[in-house]
Amino acid sequence: MSDTKKGKKLFVKTYGCQMNEYDSDRLFEVMGEIGFSATDDMSKADVIVLNTCHIREKAAEKVYSELGRIKLVRNKRLQEGFDTTIVVAGCVAQAEGREILSRAPVVNIVIGPQSFHRLPDYIFSAEQHKQRIVDTDFPVELKFDHLPERTTKKLTTFLTVQEGCDKFCTFCVVPYTRGGEYSRPVDEIASEARALAKAGTRELTLLGQNVNAYHGADAQGQAASLAQLIEKLADIEGLQRIRYTTSHPNDMTDDLINAHADIPKLMPYLHLPFQSGSNKILKAMNRTHDIDKYIDVIGRMRTARPDIALSTDIIVGFPGETDQDFEETMQLVRTINYAQAYSFTYSARPGTTAANMDGQVPKELASARLQELQALLKEQQFAFNQGVIGQKLPILLEKYGRMDGQLVGRSPYLQLVHVMADKSLLGEIIEVEIVDATRNSLTGQMAGQMGKVDREALV
Repeated sequence: MSDTKKGKKLFVKTYGCQMNEYDSDRLFEVMGEIGFSATDDMSKADVIVLNTCHIREKAAEKVYSELGRIKLVRNKRLQEGFDTTIVVAGCVAQAEGREILSRAPVVNIVIGPQSFHRLPDYIFSAEQHKQRIVDTDFPVELKFDHLPERTTKKLTTFLTVQEGCDKFCTFCVVPYTRGGEYSRPVDEIASEARALAKAGTRELTLLGQNVNAYHGADAQGQAASLAQLIEKLADIEGLQRIRYTTSHPNDMTDDLINAHADIPKLMPYLHLPFQSGSNKILKAMNRTHDIDKYIDVIGRMRTARPDIALSTDIIVGFPGETDQDFEETMQLVRTINYAQAYSFTYSARPGTTAANMDGQVPKELASARLQELQALLKEQQFAFNQGVIGQKLPILLEKYGRMDGQLVGRSPYLQLVHVMADKSLLGEIIEVEIVDATRNSLTGQMAGQMGKVDREALV
């Protein structure tokens, strides 16, 4: 492709998971190499990309609804003499494929999450040859081999180290939309991390559908664990914090647990989904772990890092879930005590085993159970936040707050913290005394600035 797009504008709407956010960042960098710049105004965009997620209920229908709005934007631009290329990317694109072109004639390109590095060539073909293109194959070449050097200047950044899943949970589409597990080589990841740190990144979150199953090759060609990867990344100058998500209980190895005690840059926060507190339901989900194993992992983690903040995912109303099964989920939540959690009612995904299971739970019952669960989780999150009042915590100041003179950052436990501080401290880690807390955020004061708490600053 020789055509240049200098001065062209790219709009990307990102749905769903953190990995999609990473993919969107990389998409901007890929398109930047052929002269595109980002815009937040869809009406000014020469290329509009919907980077989609298939995890939530009716994900595809939401995309089609959005495409209806985009059609109006495209038609208005046509009246003004401008062409617009419409792209559906990501997991809905992977799942729906050519059906998207049939249902939404406005779309020019449908491209799966493993092929977005090819988008510049496809845009050229769509614009110059009026082709409508679908690429939902899992290419032989790896997309990471074709992506440019990182250029983002974000203080906190995602970095994909592992993609795909071999677990085949009966409710999940990831193996079909992202493919089997693949771990990037250690040196490739370290090179990307060094580029990010050089550009200003201070906190890095390592991403993977099963990130703790990471087994990328080291310099000697041997499989490295996630703990070994983190240890290498911790040596990068300028990089001050490391996190990772999402993990599976079966892959919480001793060296990874010990890394939380031994590597200061690894933050005391663990997102470890259990999905259900019932062993019967876990078996139906094909989770391949049981509750005793999960509790054992949490116990070992708390021994290694007593102040660890725990987060999880929970599905309520999975097919066959009884009142007793739900009560076992509630009991597990009471036993573990979470700082944060993501909880949902089960929704069927076409093509998954669970979608055809007997014993589908009525939506009204599942919703009632979810409300009861979330009430408990909110209590636990508020109690966790209240528990840090009076502590002095290192806060990475990431952005400006809503009030003049206010900065917002994150604690080591991923809590949102508001503090009055000079804007020159943006990007720095400062010690802040926590003076108040809500369920969703904390208020802190720097030394010498203790005074009245402004509750309007809380989110």
